[in-house]
Amino acid sequence: MKNFSTGAARALPLPVAPRTPALAALAVAAAAVFAAAPLQAAPDCRFRPNAPDQHLVVKGDTLWDISGAFLEHPWCWPQVWGMNRDEIRNPHWIYPGQVVYFDRVHGRLSLTKPGQPDPDAGLAPPIRLSPQLRTEDMGGNGAVPAIPAAMIEPFLTQPLVIEPNQLDAAPRIAATQDGKVYLGEGDRVYVRGDLRGAASFQIFRPGQPLRDPDTGKVVAHEAAYVGMARLVQPARPGVDVHTFVIERSVQEAGVGDRLLPAPPVPLRNYMPHAPQQAIKARVMAVPSEVNYAAQSQVVTVNRGTIDGLDVGSVLQLYHLGQTVADPGGKRGFLGLNPAKLRLPDEQYGNLFIFRVFGHVSYGLVMQVTAPVQVGDVAQSPE
Repeated sequence: MKNFSTGAARALPLPVAPRTPALAALAVAAAAVFAAAPLQAAPDCRFRPNAPDQHLVVKGDTLWDISGAFLEHPWCWPQVWGMNRDEIRNPHWIYPGQVVYFDRVHGRLSLTKPGQPDPDAGLAPPIRLSPQLRTEDMGGNGAVPAIPAAMIEPFLTQPLVIEPNQLDAAPRIAATQDGKVYLGEGDRVYVRGDLRGAASFQIFRPGQPLRDPDTGKVVAHEAAYVGMARLVQPARPGVDVHTFVIERSVQEAGVGDRLLPAPPVPLRNYMPHAPQQAIKARVMAVPSEVNYAAQSQVVTVNRGTIDGLDVGSVLQLYHLGQTVADPGGKRGFLGLNPAKLRLPDEQYGNLFIFRVFGHVSYGLVMQVTAPVQVGDVAQSPE
């Protein structure tokens, strides 16, 4: 994490002020409901003892870093801003140059300096034109991201995890022009399957199955990203295949490779928060052959949307407690079979969930004091 100066303050996503008295009243009512029924039973959301009075947002900051400057637990950010569920899913961007203030009297963060009137209190003020707050920004344009974007970009724009039902219906490369075995950019391929109206596709090659550490069942497959293909000519009457051209390749394509529609440009303003419900997941895969992952690497866990995980959820990482011999315990018959001790699980870091599927999710490893291992527990903050 970056070091922070206490002389300036950083600013974060806030809801846009209501524009009419009626909407203002509705917003006040919604805030009351949120206060009465919080997002979840929040963990102990303490401010850091050395939290600055204010902080200036600078280029290169992340929302995680900014949160960590003020809070013991960065995922408590929604609680100290009073954000509701919709605002967590689609928070507004913040930009370098904005300032976040720590209101120590009320125990909250604000874009308004403590002691000054809050322009967003009560009825809405007149519409103010300002370059500071934008309502949305799909591409970023210099806005502060939640976590380092470069570290997760490939996992946002490439499939990499394919769930079983997707494999069954995915179109496949059935033949190649002139019978070529290996294909690259500019080559034509013939695809069989239902395109469902899409014209731009990613090419992938099914890989190793991902097995749930708890059940042993295959919940998804790893997929090797091959490249991009564009529809040239849909199948005509009497023709069984669609004609595609390979527009981009990172490795050679071939017969049997599958196609999935290219995903939309992802919205990157993720808000760190505790999961809406209790989650206990296990690490299924890590990006190395030795089954270890370090800080700022991506791992896969065996929980997804059907379990209540969403983008921005933060889980705590634990090594499973070992079972060791108890030297002072009772032994079995003839002194054999010494007594055993089950040690507690050890918490050693955090995992920021940034992409979710039905049964599987990707998480970025944050603030770890030990390597992540396949089989480790990732669960809701305590």
